Amino acid sequence: MKIIDQISVFVANTPGRLSDITGILSDNSIDIRALSIADTADFGILRLIVNDPAKAVAALQAGGLTARITEVVAARLDDKPGALHGVLSALTENGISVEYAYAFITRRNDDACVILRVEDNEKAIGALEKSGVAMLSADEVYGF
Repeated sequence: MKIIDQISVFVANTPGRLSDITGILSDNSIDIRALSIADTADFGILRLIVNDPAKAVAALQAGGLTARITEVVAARLDDKPGALHGVLSALTENGISVEYAYAFITRRNDDACVILRVEDNEKAIGALEKSGVAMLSADEVYGF
């Protein structure tokens, strides 16, 4: 399957809160593959790609946090200028808007991964594959 489970965590904007979250994940042997945080003065939304999303959500919720799984897609691209533009152009040409995105470099040489939150994952996957963009499975992303 080419849909990836991302963890979204509501985070109070207080000193040590991120450390609390990473401590819970560490204590439960959850490996973080990528993360992004968007914040306001009072709170933030932490988005995580981890090796075991279901276990991560359960651990975070048991720790009193508001956490849920959000479905996203992951595209593999060359780590070179213009690669992200090609992905975004393919989506634009098919009328697909990106709600948010973040990227990370993989352990493979000259490889990167971009996580995309879009309105219609299946439509986005089809458009990207038609444009020659390699899509990543959950196992591939969780195993990076």
